[in-house]
Amino acid sequence: MTTHVASRSTTELMRGPALVGAAGLGAAALLRLHDPHDPGSYGFCPFLVITGHPCPGCGGLRAVNDLTHGDVVAAISSNLLAVALVAMLALTWTVWVVRRIRGVDGPMVVPTNRVLLLLLGVALVFGVLRNTPWGAWLAP
Repeated sequence: MTTHVASRSTTELMRGPALVGAAGLGAAALLRLHDPHDPGSYGFCPFLVITGHPCPGCGGLRAVNDLTHGDVVAAISSNLLAVALVAMLALTWTVWVVRRIRGVDGPMVVPTNRVLLLLLGVALVFGVLRNTPWGAWLAP
């Protein structure tokens, strides 16, 4: 990853993180105001409709809604993977902001192919596990 000390002002450097943060807060506000716990309120998961089994993302909207209400246990019950991803995104966004405040110009995250494959593998294992008797506690 190539990063360099920017010649741009802090205000210019913070534009990207501010827009990403505003988009994240906007999405969280939408989920707070429009409850995904109501069946069909955001449509239906095609994978769930076709197979009858939850995909790795099923329950993710409910998990974020629960997080906006401060109910971490309910969020974990809805989708443990989504809660972990929200935490990871919040951490990487915070690191991005700190780097930009220090004057380092660079993207939020540049995952390597290994990291992408690892994340894909985790999602696949999570999706399979939550549909087995051993991982039934992971199902939404």
